[in-house]
Amino acid sequence: MRVPAEPAHLTDRDANDTSPLMLGDLPPLVHLPLPGRKGRALLDSLARLESPAFTARRARREEKSGAAQDPIVWAEARGSNVLDADGNRYVDLTSGFGAASVGHAHPKVVAAIQSQAPRLLHALGDLHPSTGKIGLLERICALAPIENPRAVLSLTGSEAVETALKTAVLATGRPGVLAFEGGYHGLSQGPLAACGYAASFRQPFLEQLNPHVDFAPWPSEQASVEGALADVAAHLNDDLGAVLVEPIQGRGGVRVPPPGFIAGLADLAHEHGALLIVDEIFTGFGRCGAMFLVDEYGVEADLLCLGKSLGGGMPVSACVGRGKVMAAWGDPSGEAIHTGTFFGHPLGCAAALATLDVIAEEQLVARAERVGEAFATRLRQVPGVVSVRGRGLMLGLELQRDVMVATRALLEQGYLALPAGAAADVLQLVPPLNIDEALLEGFCQALTQVLA
Repeated sequence: MRVPAEPAHLTDRDANDTSPLMLGDLPPLVHLPLPGRKGRALLDSLARLESPAFTARRARREEKSGAAQDPIVWAEARGSNVLDADGNRYVDLTSGFGAASVGHAHPKVVAAIQSQAPRLLHALGDLHPSTGKIGLLERICALAPIENPRAVLSLTGSEAVETALKTAVLATGRPGVLAFEGGYHGLSQGPLAACGYAASFRQPFLEQLNPHVDFAPWPSEQASVEGALADVAAHLNDDLGAVLVEPIQGRGGVRVPPPGFIAGLADLAHEHGALLIVDEIFTGFGRCGAMFLVDEYGVEADLLCLGKSLGGGMPVSACVGRGKVMAAWGDPSGEAIHTGTFFGHPLGCAAALATLDVIAEEQLVARAERVGEAFATRLRQVPGVVSVRGRGLMLGLELQRDVMVATRALLEQGYLALPAGAAADVLQLVPPLNIDEALLEGFCQALTQVLA
């Protein structure tokens, strides 16, 4: 909401507010223009110091949309609220790219980090592990819907996918990977080869990437599952060692496959001696109203990639595989051939364990399903919303208005949302799973104004 001529120091205003709400579940309070004086000064520094790739990208978006695309500069975040360097307050419907599924700086996650920090900041990874690493492995393996699970911890979702791709080569002896158009699995060297989100991401690095990757078309939710699987079958070959898939394409535009597609895909992969790698980095841990969508789909992945919300804001990821598949790594007598200095980092493990506690204690999986269904129903009533798709609290909206323009207008109303899809033509909504429902209603009202 636009608030003229009011003190910019929101903490002062909040201290005098008689409302029982606290920072974390407060409505927006924004002073235009965005960014403000402090934010602009910080962005000037950023432009001098940061790789030009990011600054140029914002300039291209501004040219394309005809609207300003300068970012705000985050200074503080708690719960569903973000404060910028100029003191403006926002409601975050991105949950930090999905990482803050339990809200920003959840008290239990922060307390776990504070308790861990003075005791052990760093250990010796796979050589001399920490108690926290072992505890997190126990917890993840207990949750994963996989037979005799074994896991590898890392920091980013991209690294979890790299682990899965390496495992598939070791287990099958085949270099081929089948991925999907629109799929996004990270941009580090291994996953980049299987990134179907945009060919432009791969093009400059093609000579360094796995040449044995092919892309199948991604079916719409209304497509015939038989026809969709026939399209996949046309891409199968004897070199195929892995089929890599998201159960719902997130960054690709919140694209849901037809019922039965993932189960049929698993059957096709196994018939051709390939492993099924399911990337639940975005969809996992309750985001879509299920702990893991593969469980809902009745599919047992050979390898399951997890990340984003696992760390509650800290960088933690995992690749979990069936015991028989992970046995391909063997028991090398020499150097470990896959490891990282900060894999299984004690602070990250402490945060992840606390995050899993919060998800269970606050029943966020069931809440995401209930609140997400109500939110989707309400969004369909907003004039100018063409369609709403997704599951739980991962929703994608097609709008009558240009999404890039709408995203900026929503920011000026105090709501953080992101465009998705290769053409940036879908409004992606992935709020914290414990967001106050009143804030979602406020968003619907703001979206109504923006689309008017």
